[in-house]
Amino acid sequence: MSTPNLSISVLTLAILHAFAAPAFAANDTTEAADPQAQSMAEVVVTASKAPAAKRASVGGFSDAPLLQTPASVTVISQKDMQDLQIRNLSDAVKLDASINDAYNAVGYAEQFTIRGFKLDNNSSYRKDGVAIPGDTQIPLENKERIEVLKGLAGLQAGVAAPGGVIDFIVKRPTAAPLRTVTVETRERGTLYGAVDLGGRLEDTRFGYRVNVAAERLRSYIKGADGNRKFISGAFDWQISPQALLQLDADYQDKAQATAPGFQLLNNKTLPTGISADAMLNLQPWTRPVETVTSNLGLRFQYAFNDDWHATLSANQHSFKRDDYTAFPYGCSGQDLYPGFCGNGDYDVYDYRSLGETKKPLSAQAMIQGKFATGSLRHDFTAGVSTFRRKDRAGLYVYDWVGVSNIYQPQIVGTSPGVTGPVRLVRKDTENSVFVQDIVSLAPNWKLHGGLRHINVDGYQYVLKADTEIRAKHDFLLPNVSLVYTPLDNVSVYAAYSQGMEHGGTADRKAMNANEELSPSRSKQIELGAKMDVTPDFMLAASLFQIRKGLEFQNTAGYFVREGQAQHRGLELSAQGKASSNLSLGASVTALNSQQSGTGNADLDGKRVPNVPAFKAAMHADYAVQQVVGLSVNGSWEFAGKKAFEYNNTTFVPSYHVFNLGAAWATRIAGTRAVLRAAVNNVADKFYWRDVTPESDGYLYPGASRTFKVSAQFDF
Repeated sequence: MSTPNLSISVLTLAILHAFAAPAFAANDTTEAADPQAQSMAEVVVTASKAPAAKRASVGGFSDAPLLQTPASVTVISQKDMQDLQIRNLSDAVKLDASINDAYNAVGYAEQFTIRGFKLDNNSSYRKDGVAIPGDTQIPLENKERIEVLKGLAGLQAGVAAPGGVIDFIVKRPTAAPLRTVTVETRERGTLYGAVDLGGRLEDTRFGYRVNVAAERLRSYIKGADGNRKFISGAFDWQISPQALLQLDADYQDKAQATAPGFQLLNNKTLPTGISADAMLNLQPWTRPVETVTSNLGLRFQYAFNDDWHATLSANQHSFKRDDYTAFPYGCSGQDLYPGFCGNGDYDVYDYRSLGETKKPLSAQAMIQGKFATGSLRHDFTAGVSTFRRKDRAGLYVYDWVGVSNIYQPQIVGTSPGVTGPVRLVRKDTENSVFVQDIVSLAPNWKLHGGLRHINVDGYQYVLKADTEIRAKHDFLLPNVSLVYTPLDNVSVYAAYSQGMEHGGTADRKAMNANEELSPSRSKQIELGAKMDVTPDFMLAASLFQIRKGLEFQNTAGYFVREGQAQHRGLELSAQGKASSNLSLGASVTALNSQQSGTGNADLDGKRVPNVPAFKAAMHADYAVQQVVGLSVNGSWEFAGKKAFEYNNTTFVPSYHVFNLGAAWATRIAGTRAVLRAAVNNVADKFYWRDVTPESDGYLYPGASRTFKVSAQFDF
């Protein structure tokens, strides 16, 4: 387990390094003499005034204008993350109303739904376009931006949940020297520090980008404490004008006690009289969940000529976790499973799973080019990809050890049980071939057509049942869309796509515990329109329908796929600079989700749980003209009521959350600085942010009012 002292020592060395220009860096006088370098440095200071991101690669196979992309895409830039003091993905995705928490426990893996469908931790998260697991907090210090593709991604990503994919774009070496230090503190004792270094060597064919961060974690939930340290490096080599080699690596060590959720009292009513900071995993023997992750990425690009180029990319991910929890479940006093007792009592289980590992390898090769056949112009892509996954785990401990209470916590003992030896529990090989052609039919019409073939060879060992499952599957996933551009700044599109996802895994309390269902197909129809009102301000709207098989635990206790989940929705968004002083971001989602064909009257026609029918998120940043460098900002999030169970017996109420902040760009002792302060949940409102039906259902309160201040220095 990492220690705060070691984390602070690593960060201190990095900060000292930032003050002294490295011997191998280009001479700093170059920056002073180069107007472009001065401009680039200034952008960091005035990040809040930067226009909305205009391009993304997550919607296809290359960086493309959002206006011409026939899909719903959100881009969260590094500047957004700096200005809003965003340190994790949970805070970042609050900017998009189509994304919701889904069993997102503090201190554990960050998990989400998009368009009402839960993302797959093994396939829905990407790093520069290739798959990485999302089984822990994905660090943002070395990310240039976050791109979110909402909806099916069968062509772009292969195996992925129908909600979409989240792609983390890695920071790359800068043209001019970059030396940035950020420090932050929050009212409950969280301390954060980060260093961002970039530039070129004396031989400018070589560039570097180094990020270091350390964090002492003090959550809004009392006792959900921990620490984190992170380091990364990205390097490139311009071998020739035609050839570019990029290498990146990162390492994160995080240890934090996880905060379990609540269950219904008497399995009927929402808990009342509790605080958002209540910790149910608070025993003398409570230990933090310890997670170590790393990535090693490689990317090679070669341009044959102005029209044709090839790209080879690969990433090796490593994940290791020791999982400890005093886990709350049920009420033996009233024979309730699930559900807490009416007086707040709940059973405590000693849960331990040690030595869990994942080591997926992702690789992709593609060739892209432009050509014409008669009057038709083509943007062509063809490629192959592979994803090789190996998961190891041992038999876990999950033993009843006593009874505690949500109002008056009780100390209980531990279990004498021991975890079993670690062995291979999952091995998958996914091979794909894909092709896409974007045909310019006329000056204002484009036809996008693509096809991906996926072959999956899977092996699973079910620990509790001591059985092996082997399966092979083939899928052909089409994607077609038509884009019409009546004006240079307006586009409309219609799209049809199919996707494939791995089947869900049965909970440990199901009759078929830990067993994974077979892969399933999903289908989507989408209509959309986009408009660049100004070069810096975009409006977008989309209508969609997604259908897939419904997975749930039936009355017999088995996790099954029966019937259909249909999600129909409307998304509206506005992003960018509304005026020279005002930046706006707005996202609205209306979703009609419905279950059908299950053969169970308690389920058919009901809403999918944990997803509001209406959600809105808005934020604004205003530069105060009367005070040079001062800007103020605010944000608002609204979520309608959400069903807790698949049969919709219980609903949690809607909620509003308001946040306020300010930033001041100035100079301190000649050094450029941005001082920021913010208060989240200004009204200190109690609300249920996440009401997952997983593991028989848990309710998670949202964060109470939190103050935070930070300082960013650019040397």
